[in-house]
Amino acid sequence: MKTSKTKTTLIMGFALFATFFGAGNLIFPPFLGRETGASWFMGFMGFFIMDVGLGVLAIWATVFNRVGNIEGVVGKIGMLPGKIMAAIIIICIGPGLCIPRTAATTFEMGISTLMPGFSPWIFGALFFGIALVLTIRPTKVVDIVGNYLTPALIAVMVILIVLGVVSPIGPATAESNVVPLKEGMLSGYQTMDGIGALLLTGIVTVAARNKGFTDKKEVSGMVGMAGLIAGALLMLIYGGLTYLGATTSTGGFEELNQAGLLMAIVQSLMGNAGMVLLTLIVLLACLTTAVGLTSVAADYFNTISKGKLQYSHLVIAICVFSYIISNFGLTRIINISAPILSLLYPPTLVLVLLTFLDDVFKNDNVACFGAYFALAASAAELALGYGAPFEFVQSLPFAQYGCGWILPAIVGCIIGFFFKKKNVKTPTKKANGEFDEEELVEE
Repeated sequence: MKTSKTKTTLIMGFALFATFFGAGNLIFPPFLGRETGASWFMGFMGFFIMDVGLGVLAIWATVFNRVGNIEGVVGKIGMLPGKIMAAIIIICIGPGLCIPRTAATTFEMGISTLMPGFSPWIFGALFFGIALVLTIRPTKVVDIVGNYLTPALIAVMVILIVLGVVSPIGPATAESNVVPLKEGMLSGYQTMDGIGALLLTGIVTVAARNKGFTDKKEVSGMVGMAGLIAGALLMLIYGGLTYLGATTSTGGFEELNQAGLLMAIVQSLMGNAGMVLLTLIVLLACLTTAVGLTSVAADYFNTISKGKLQYSHLVIAICVFSYIISNFGLTRIINISAPILSLLYPPTLVLVLLTFLDDVFKNDNVACFGAYFALAASAAELALGYGAPFEFVQSLPFAQYGCGWILPAIVGCIIGFFFKKKNVKTPTKKANGEFDEEELVEE
């Protein structure tokens, strides 16, 4: 039986919000607010566009493309390269970086402060044990996150933000050496939520179908609306956190890093009791992200293996692997996997944005060449950081924003436009509105 469409969409939106809102995103907005001071709102808008804005676009691109899933986005670079690209992204976003980082961040920002000397191995076992229990049944993941964990997370975040608005730490002063919009865009870009969003639609799509919604167009609309709900919630929470950071632009907070600043804000607003609240916020933010990403990764590899790799076995393997990696320490985890994500982020964005122009070009070579040129530019920039003689990338337009790949991507799109068109294929649509993903017809 179908449940309420409105209720299901709302729960899906809550689940997307919670999966997006990891501890990494928790610490970026306050730091941005401190750096931009009185111009915090302009900085926040840059952050919102490059973080939430790109994330929502990625969700829409995934559900509204010709195929109706991630293959319709990454498949433009070729079927096999697209699958490899998606697999690498999922490994990095999942057990290779983000999932282990959730446990490491929770321990370093909360548990180690409240309980000095507590073993990270014991905490990791408890953390991933809970994540395993909450994820092992795929039909319940969205319900658990959307019905219970997200409301709790939103509630504690609202308490913190309201306290900061009612009794601000200090005045938000002007900052003369910072360009607010640029600072916000750089911070938003660094979260790389555009990649994560590309992979999150699968979990809510499955949830909608399990609730009795089988019409492809209806499910796509529900997922698209859920993305808007998640985006609206993120806008409110990120905006509040950015404002809290702006109230620390003077008063001895200038030398603190991202995590230290957030801890100082909570300490100033709520005293020692606030550290318990902060631990709860970080734990909820990280746990919801870990649950969502574990389910996404397990579901993807279950799908591409055509069921040969069982979902439950994959969940167990991901949790065990993430548990081991989490004990390498937060800094080492980021140093290993973050460069790979920075390499793949530009071509992914090209594929996402050009998906909205499928009906205009009807030639996958436009997106294909654009993505490969963006990949080459990001590879040159990454290699430069390791000493390769590719200084020219620093002279590319928008390189100061971390977007030097834009011009090469445009050049690639133009070249691709003049290459022989590929056959654009779409799944056959059944009478009930679903697509037959096995049978393809040429347009």
